[in-house]
Amino acid sequence: MPRELRPGGEPPLDEEFPNLAVLSKSPENAEVASRSDLDGLLTPAGTHYIRNHYPTPETDAAGWEISLTGLVDGSGETGPDAEGPTVGFEELREDYPTESVVHTMECSGNGRASFEPDAEGHQWTDGAVSTAVWTGTPVRALLEEYGATDEGWVAVVGGDAPEGEEVFCRSLPIGKVREDCVLAYEMNGGPLPPDHGHPVRLLVPGWFGNNSVKWVDRIHVADSMPTGEEWEGYTKYQQLEYRLRFDDDDEPEELDSVETTDTDEQMAAEEPRHAYFFDQLPKSLITAPTDGTSLSADETVEIRGLAWAGETPVERVGLSVDGGETWTDTDLGEPALGRYAWRRFRTEWYPEAGEYRLLARATDAKGRTQPARIADPDPEQTGIAGDAYPWNTQGYGNNAHEPLGVSVRVGLDGV
Repeated sequence: MPRELRPGGEPPLDEEFPNLAVLSKSPENAEVASRSDLDGLLTPAGTHYIRNHYPTPETDAAGWEISLTGLVDGSGETGPDAEGPTVGFEELREDYPTESVVHTMECSGNGRASFEPDAEGHQWTDGAVSTAVWTGTPVRALLEEYGATDEGWVAVVGGDAPEGEEVFCRSLPIGKVREDCVLAYEMNGGPLPPDHGHPVRLLVPGWFGNNSVKWVDRIHVADSMPTGEEWEGYTKYQQLEYRLRFDDDDEPEELDSVETTDTDEQMAAEEPRHAYFFDQLPKSLITAPTDGTSLSADETVEIRGLAWAGETPVERVGLSVDGGETWTDTDLGEPALGRYAWRRFRTEWYPEAGEYRLLARATDAKGRTQPARIADPDPEQTGIAGDAYPWNTQGYGNNAHEPLGVSVRVGLDGV
């Protein structure tokens, strides 16, 4: 069905979302401007970061339909032009079960601005991460209703691409889809906002945000991910984007499938050379005090922050007040709001007068710990090695803790 672009009469992005720093207005891309706005366990919808590949389309929920194609009942074809049964938006809401999931969503480009030399793309700093409650229909309900196969891949297609542009399409293993993926139509208890995929988006708990396709209008079940000339127009965002590349000529090989969707495991293995960004990596962010703060001397300071690790629980968070020379574990007493949500850490600090660099690093239940820094460009470093995250041309996946530190002054400048 045709899509109309967002009307030009809408409020400017920076006026509509004053808590966001706008990186581009068309398409709409904006990150949380201040870490203090990320201090809560949930992020308000109007503060949640926005990542779009094309301008937000004008959509009509009443006429919205999602087609199911490929290896499902009622569809005898498997190619890109396959047709199949459709499910209307109201049918999705009224005739299928409803589930809610709290998910910390992070753009895989978050932290790109810390790469040296510069990586390609919007220069996200640290604000392309947010946590919300997403409510909708579990995708497994549709797969069961239409007799989908139990093995293979599910390609989810967004309806935002203008005519002639590459369709935004992401593939997920059907096991993950059946386990916990949701076709979300509510965000934090309200209707899904236009910039977040209204009327319906895919929500992939624990995975990088590039997998949570917005404006879903097609679900295609197949034996493999889309590849090759047959799927021309559908493969860019699955096979070329959102994969590690190490120089401009280092083009990824298109793959039908991968053995694991654990991003860290792919990066640690010899193959594939160009890891796909699926499951998130362990990461932490100090939210208070904020960078550049001047603090009073001889007063107790509460250091707070948030940590997440995708599908894996955060086990501990270390804190350093001396730029990484020494580390102390923080308090993780407050539970997360769910398996896929970030967890708050906090500690009390009794500083003397001086200048300090505060760092935090998360470790998850698999024993994975944030590396310290971003490596220099090296085509042979295709994963995390020692204390260094691999430099890559598009600045994906940065979870190094040193660039995320905050500098504070205590008892100086007359404070």
